[in-house]
Amino acid sequence: MTDPVIAAATSQITTCRATGHVPVVRTFFDDPTFTATHVVHDPATMACAIVDSVMDYDPASGRTDHAMAQEIVDYVTAEKLKVEWLLETHVHADHLSAAPWLQERLGGRLGIGESIIRVQDIFGKMFNAGTRFARDGSQFDRLFSDGTRFMLGSLPAIALHVPGHTPADMAYVIGDAAFIGDTLFMPDYGTARADFPGGDARTLYHSIRRLLSLPDETRVFLCHDYKAPGRDEYAWETTIGAERRDNVHVHDGVDEDAFVKMRTARDATLSLPNLIMPSVQVNMRGGHLPEPEDNGISYIKIPVSGS
Repeated sequence: MTDPVIAAATSQITTCRATGHVPVVRTFFDDPTFTATHVVHDPATMACAIVDSVMDYDPASGRTDHAMAQEIVDYVTAEKLKVEWLLETHVHADHLSAAPWLQERLGGRLGIGESIIRVQDIFGKMFNAGTRFARDGSQFDRLFSDGTRFMLGSLPAIALHVPGHTPADMAYVIGDAAFIGDTLFMPDYGTARADFPGGDARTLYHSIRRLLSLPDETRVFLCHDYKAPGRDEYAWETTIGAERRDNVHVHDGVDEDAFVKMRTARDATLSLPNLIMPSVQVNMRGGHLPEPEDNGISYIKIPVSGS
């Protein structure tokens, strides 16, 4: 059965490549969190989107900084770009979003997938966030559903719901470029974990196969890279064709049960990300710190379980 959203994305990619109307992408890589932030713009209008930004955070002191985000401000300013969108592919568990800080300086609308509501419910309970924490996605300007079409300047774009890593993961296809968050990594590294609350390896497999049905020539921009063994440089751009042929976890020919068995066994060996506690609590709030307490200070909670 034809997937109408993938069919629409495929038509968009094919048309953009045929006409040469494709976006320009500049990537900023944050070594401490292994995160790639992409600034994508329409060369015809200079409208741009910032995908998966990073706020610097020192867990030992609790201090935040915006050196990484300032690089993006400097680039956008120098290139005379106009920020229309700040896009989050999901509630990240490994870095804090700089979206509100960037929005104050550059404008734009903050968007994420509509299943953020489910994630807010899960983590709102886990961290006992209380009634002041809205769990309706209202911290964001736009909640995308699967197949939502939008524009970046004169470039067409479409949102794809690709759950599995978390329930709310989104990919954004802008022109001929797909920004896929934490679903796939570089072909030599594999795929994202699926053991966070609300994650599911079988669901991730179906989301990945859906992405891999896009045209082979689709440019793919990843959210993370960890340098596969034998590779010395960070990398964050590949193609759908390369992933289908060479992804070590999910290349063509790997069936669902084999993937789920591999992913489940691999996830059982992984430790939690270093910044998972602050990241989730900030990112489920759209990049804002928890509301200050009566002394004017914001606090990150750490749940403690008994032995």
